[in-house]
Amino acid sequence: MTVTINGESREIPDGLTVSELVSHLGLVPGRVAIERNREILPRDCWPATPVAAGDAFEIVHFVGGG
Repeated sequence: MTVTINGESREIPDGLTVSELVSHLGLVPGRVAIERNREILPRDCWPATPVAAGDAFEIVHFVGGG
């Protein structure tokens, strides 16, 4: 299915949850924040939230440093 991630159209497998999408993208769950269709998606909702064709995600990566 096709979704938009950070402004780019991407093909992903059907039937993923947001948690599975994060893993599919190779991201560390504790270091990202996700906006789905212009709404912040709380981390505790990720496992139960299915990804639908046409969804638009903005994914922000947190980086540490000092």
